[in-house]
Amino acid sequence: MKRIHYNLIFRSEPEGGYTVMVPSLPGCITYGKNLEQAKKNAYDAINGYVASLNKHKEPIPTDDTNFITSVDLEIATPKSKTYA
Repeated sequence: MKRIHYNLIFRSEPEGGYTVMVPSLPGCITYGKNLEQAKKNAYDAINGYVASLNKHKEPIPTDDTNFITSVDLEIATPKSKTYA
């Protein structure tokens, strides 16, 4: 048995719940009504994705050397037009 590491990105949805994306596995996206369910669904989606890669004898990408960080950016807001 081999242990594989994947980074997950959780995005809170306006209607509730969370979308989960797995950047190293293109198209591997799932959803859960709460964080616990979203993480479980991501685990299931990753297992299915990797099983398909194995079945087709394709390489299995990992996030062993990747990491996620974030930056904050300040942007200028447009000035209001004044009418004379």
